[in-house]
Amino acid sequence: MENRGKSFSALNCIDLSSPDIHESVSLLKQACLDCGFFYVINHGISQEFMDEVFSQSKRFFTLPLTEKMKLLRNEKNRGYTPVLDELLDPENQVNAPVNASEGDHKEGYYIGVEIPEDDPKSEKPLCGPNVWPSADILPGWRQTMEIFHQQALEVGKAVARIIALALDLERDFFDKPEMLAEPIATLRLLHYEGKISDPSKGIYGAGAHSDYGLITLLATDDILGLQICKDKDAKPQTWEYVEPLKGVYSESWRYAGALEQLYFQVHIASGSSAWSREIFLSFFFLGYKIAYFLEPNIDCLVECLPTCQSDKNPPKFPPVKCGTYLSQRYADTHADLNLYTKYRT
Repeated sequence: MENRGKSFSALNCIDLSSPDIHESVSLLKQACLDCGFFYVINHGISQEFMDEVFSQSKRFFTLPLTEKMKLLRNEKNRGYTPVLDELLDPENQVNAPVNASEGDHKEGYYIGVEIPEDDPKSEKPLCGPNVWPSADILPGWRQTMEIFHQQALEVGKAVARIIALALDLERDFFDKPEMLAEPIATLRLLHYEGKISDPSKGIYGAGAHSDYGLITLLATDDILGLQICKDKDAKPQTWEYVEPLKGVYSESWRYAGALEQLYFQVHIASGSSAWSREIFLSFFFLGYKIAYFLEPNIDCLVECLPTCQSDKNPPKFPPVKCGTYLSQRYADTHADLNLYTKYRT
């Protein structure tokens, strides 16, 4: 990575309580043309409750590794992900001396939509019951995370309605059952360990990457670490810090992955592809973050929107089922579960 000075990215701020929807749409459009990242304020989740979510997250990550490994992620992508489990930038992250590439120096915990094991939907990829710590070890932990999961879902849907208007669609376009009425919605608690990132050696808290879902909400502590690169093809690349703000969500929408490119392949005058460029993200240093990934229904056929294509601007990508695509991306970026066989006995 290059040009990693302490320059900060100026981001638009979307106020979900604003009665001026036209201003919100305009700010979101501009954010997407510029960098695909913006702040969300007045989202309805209290600072007091966010502090509690972060506190509960820290309680989990301070447990002994032996306890955390009992909650190791499963094939439904629920549960604990150890340090080095995820590898987001294999081209630049170093090779470890043991059997695998060295991944991100972070640990995480996935919590999805709770679907009982006896529900037929639980047979589908990425669907099923969550993996929960024992209430004896972490009392109140599950309840806190379930409440936050539901509240964050409402924030994501509110943002999606502004996105719909920005794309000249009906406001409730994404509220359909095949999209966000029954979504894949995943809360991920993240802890970046104290090992200092060293780009010259390929060591990162999280390697450079573009998210591969629809909308990402990101709540952070007050430790500086997130960087964005607006043009991954630039030589040299320019990386800018995103300033962590108390009580404010950073939001990544646009082209942070193929699903978004399929949905929002928007071109402006003279065929410019500014709305379909990827934005690269990277994390340095240490601290706690909380990400919320909002994706369409598992069976949703993701294809270019009618308002985003024409005879002169045909779709760039073939349609793909959401569950198929996400399952493959998780498999591409996470360690093979067979590596953890000894922890499943």
